[in-house]
Amino acid sequence: MDCKKALAETGGDLEKAQEYLRKKGLSSADKKSSRLAAEGRIGSYIHDSRIGVLIEVNCETDFVGRGEKFKELVDDLAMQVVASPQVQFVSVEDIPETVVTNEKELERQREDLLSKPENIREKIVEGRVSKRLGELALLEQPFLKDDSVLVKDLVKQTVAALGENIKVRRFVRFTLGETAEKETAVAA
Repeated sequence: MDCKKALAETGGDLEKAQEYLRKKGLSSADKKSSRLAAEGRIGSYIHDSRIGVLIEVNCETDFVGRGEKFKELVDDLAMQVVASPQVQFVSVEDIPETVVTNEKELERQREDLLSKPENIREKIVEGRVSKRLGELALLEQPFLKDDSVLVKDLVKQTVAALGENIKVRRFVRFTLGETAEKETAVAA
C-alpha cells in the first residue's frame, strides 16, 4: 500500500516514489525515538592490539538485538569510535555545560576576533563552538565507510529498516599505555 501511495503522490515517477518512501521511512524513525530501548548489544572493536572500544547500543527487543543488521550497526559504530580519537561523547546534548562554556571562552579570546564588531564576534564564536562540539560527539561524525552520511543518519536509516527505536547509550575507549601513571610521569 505504501508503494501504491508513493506512486500516486509522485505522479507515477518511480525515482521520486523511491525518494518519497525513503523520506517516509526516516520520518517514521523520528517517531520511534520516544519508545523505550532497553535491549540491544554491547559491541567491541580492537585495532592493532593497541586501541579498543566497548560500546552499548540499545533497541526495543532482543529479537532485533540478535539480528545481523543490528550487529553490523554496532560493529560499525565501535569501529567509528576507534577511528575518531577526538570523540568523547555520544551526542552534542551529552556534552557538559562546563565544556561548552570553556570552548566559548577559548574562542572569544582568539586574536583574529578582536578586530571584529561585538555582534559579528558572537556569531563567529557560536559557529566555531558548534563545529567543535560536533567534533566531540559520535553522532555528528561523518560515517567512516561513507563520509556523505553522518553517524546519526546511519542510526536513523537502521531504525527505519528495522522498525525499532535504537539508541547509542555509551562507549569507552582504551588506548595501550594511556594510564594515570604515564600522565603523572610526563607531568613530573
